[in-house]
Amino acid sequence: MRDFHTPGRSEVLATEGMCATSHPLAAQAAVSILQQGGNAMDAAISGAVLLGICEPQMTGIGGDCFVLFNRAGEDQIRALNGSGRAPAAANADKLRAEGLDTVPLKTPDAVTIPGAIDAFCHLAETEGRLGLDEILAPAIHYAEAGVPVAPRVAYDWKTGADTLQGAARRHYLADGEAPKTGQVFRAPGQAEVLRQIARNGRDAFYAGEIAQDMIDALTALGGVHTAEDFLATQCTKSQPVSGNYNGIDLVEHPPNGQGATAILLLNILKNFDLTGLDPFGPELIHLEAEASKLAYDARNRFIADPDHTTHAERILDQSVANKLAALIDPKRAMPAAAPLTESIHKDTVYITVVDRDRMAVSLIYSIFHSFGSGIASEKYGILLQNRGSGFNLSAGHPNELGPGKRPMHTIIPGMLKQDGRVLMPFGVMGGAFQPTGHARLLSNLTDHGLGLQPSVDAPRAFADGGVLKLERGIPPSTSQQLSDFGHNVQVPETPLGGAQAIRIRTHGVLEGASDPRKDGCALGY
Repeated sequence: MRDFHTPGRSEVLATEGMCATSHPLAAQAAVSILQQGGNAMDAAISGAVLLGICEPQMTGIGGDCFVLFNRAGEDQIRALNGSGRAPAAANADKLRAEGLDTVPLKTPDAVTIPGAIDAFCHLAETEGRLGLDEILAPAIHYAEAGVPVAPRVAYDWKTGADTLQGAARRHYLADGEAPKTGQVFRAPGQAEVLRQIARNGRDAFYAGEIAQDMIDALTALGGVHTAEDFLATQCTKSQPVSGNYNGIDLVEHPPNGQGATAILLLNILKNFDLTGLDPFGPELIHLEAEASKLAYDARNRFIADPDHTTHAERILDQSVANKLAALIDPKRAMPAAAPLTESIHKDTVYITVVDRDRMAVSLIYSIFHSFGSGIASEKYGILLQNRGSGFNLSAGHPNELGPGKRPMHTIIPGMLKQDGRVLMPFGVMGGAFQPTGHARLLSNLTDHGLGLQPSVDAPRAFADGGVLKLERGIPPSTSQQLSDFGHNVQVPETPLGGAQAIRIRTHGVLEGASDPRKDGCALGY
């Protein structure tokens, strides 16, 4: 039980339905959709699209999504891949000939075709109860009427504003400046796009004037995207991957997402007795950091477009994890297992919804870096993601940039199952941090018996390249001991990630937790 003398928040408890996400307006919109008779899928899509208006630096209709869900009355977890592909004319040789060894972040070369809208329309039709009219109504309203900018959003907006270029500066800045807390942001162009999608479905976005608006913005900067690339966009069903830790099944989206990295990380940590260690002491943080280095090195070798991934099954193999664990010195930091070749960052949004029939949806939705590529369409102001910077330019690598390929993605929705039953949809935003965040949340719950909200609140650490990032909640004495182990310790400018979760308790009760590192909340009824 939390100490009620100290600042903090309690878990939210309800019985009929619940949403947890990073902005209160999106959480309220999702719960309202449930109360109108929609199911968890209707509510999750509605809230997610609204998040693109509330947190445009994080996500939007020019981005991608991944979704895990179960149907009412079922415990089978399904996966849908809503990530877009590189244009058919994408050419790694051309970039290498220019002397590049990574895909430039703020160029059309980094822009893959947005996949989220196709996925949302497909899921609304196949899994939802309400039509797009009702689902998109909250986002249309707020895009037109405006959203007061929340404190964390204002902070992130100012940090990422320099990414914006051309028409994007007109659509997302006020007199050339990032909006301040409480200033109202409007996106009338996006309201019109959403109205057309509500009337005419996914083709309104991927064909005709709206698609041409995006193509023109890219072509003007040297992009090779075509109308055919947009028309060909299609989400795909896939089979989740899973691993067991302390009797709980961690279910993740398969490649091209990095979810399998979290399973490998936990498989490595199974080789150590974490229950006997201080959860925020130097010994455990050190083991987590070393396991992360090894797991992320495997990620960089094997995770890519599922049509191009080779030996991906090795990342789930416990015997492989055991061999990696043997490389860890409990008192000495190793150098980074391998230099990260993929571009990584920390911007995305996550939403989870559970309804009265216990359909659970775990949905993550992103434009990658803050404000994506910084390129927006002229008329409608659609910000385009830079997910293509998740490719590498190593010839022959499974994740090499190529025509029609999907890049390795950092965004991963998660779910927990226990004894075959869906227990908890959850997500931990934070780009590359996400697998470490998933592993830490599950360890907090099962190794150390922390409550759901304390598990979300708890201070975080992340071995990112050659740096061990420690949030300020980790005491200086621990930081010093980690330095003595050989870690290059730094306190990051922004906190590590942001988690949202809903635990389905026995006796018909839902328990929600929302990360105080963000502006959001859990709401139920």
